[in-house]
Amino acid sequence: MLPLVPADAKRVLDVGCGAGAFSAGLKEARAALNQSVEIVGLEMDPEAAALAGEVLDEVRVGDATVLAADLPPGHFDCIMLNDVLEHVLEPEALLRALRPALAPGGCVAASIPNVRYFWNVMDLAVHGRWDYADEGILDRTHFRFFTRSSMARLFRETGFTVETMTGINATGSLKFKLVNLLTLGRWSDMQFLQFAVRATGGTT
Repeated sequence: MLPLVPADAKRVLDVGCGAGAFSAGLKEARAALNQSVEIVGLEMDPEAAALAGEVLDEVRVGDATVLAADLPPGHFDCIMLNDVLEHVLEPEALLRALRPALAPGGCVAASIPNVRYFWNVMDLAVHGRWDYADEGILDRTHFRFFTRSSMARLFRETGFTVETMTGINATGSLKFKLVNLLTLGRWSDMQFLQFAVRATGGTT
């Protein structure tokens, strides 16, 4: 996800920052270029937030949708949502709440699991299984599920314009490649476990 952060972004908001692993990587990458970046995190878990506080410039603890109301308007050049939107009861409300904090010309970047992932569809269609697990697409903590098209609609309906949508973590399965060939590429989106989305739409 690091390449989705614009090279000239000076102020970044890391929503659902966890213990700060992504932000640590971003700061390290910028330091290697003799550049600095201000990163503010929003995190629900106080223990994770405490760890993130050792890396980020500031961490605010609580529900991101609520915390968004107190963010400085037009402040952030980039807002990151790494595997966050699927954990939120109302992702539309979260995106709308964050939008005023985005600087003009800024972007939102998100990684989102793809429920239409080949092996997930196989489990459902062939084996009749929809089994929740401790991690992955059917993580027990996921409230919402998205396909590539519904991801695009989510951003569009909350006032953003999708710039890029790139599949990440592709399956290398020969079975998938054969099925995709037989369906003339109509299942191409099913090879990806997640999609990385970057969208613009900050208020002016």
